[in-house]
Amino acid sequence: MSNWTNGFLCLAAALSVAASACSDTQDPTTNSKGSTTNDAAVEDRSSGSTCPSGSTLTYDTFGRTFMETYCVRCHSSSLVGPTARSNAPDGFNFDSLVSIRLVEARIDEMAAAGPTRTNEFMPIGTPQPTTDGRRQLGEWLACDMRDAGAP
Repeated sequence: MSNWTNGFLCLAAALSVAASACSDTQDPTTNSKGSTTNDAAVEDRSSGSTCPSGSTLTYDTFGRTFMETYCVRCHSSSLVGPTARSNAPDGFNFDSLVSIRLVEARIDEMAAAGPTRTNEFMPIGTPQPTTDGRRQLGEWLACDMRDAGAP
């Protein structure tokens, strides 16, 4: 098999695993208020956030701190095993902009606020972001998670 074919097969397998981790047949998820929801019972949890023309949120000014404060205690590439990750799925790591971009829609559905809804399924435990913090998360995600060097 050629190196190209091997690489393609590895990429396809990785995408298949990632897609199954986000499938709508997952076990119920406990939100920050202690209630549960089954993904199959909820069709669209998008916050409906959009990117305003004057947005100043970037990874450096918002995203990194938000993720470090609320997310990487469970969603970090340095944590191994379900106990250390508080059962966060492997591959859902939010300690780099690249890894966040891989699951941006899922982050919106679990933790962001916008005109359509306020998602409070994540994070589990404390501290919790404010509603305004969740709105900023939705905005930053909708703005394609700008980094400091992006327009």
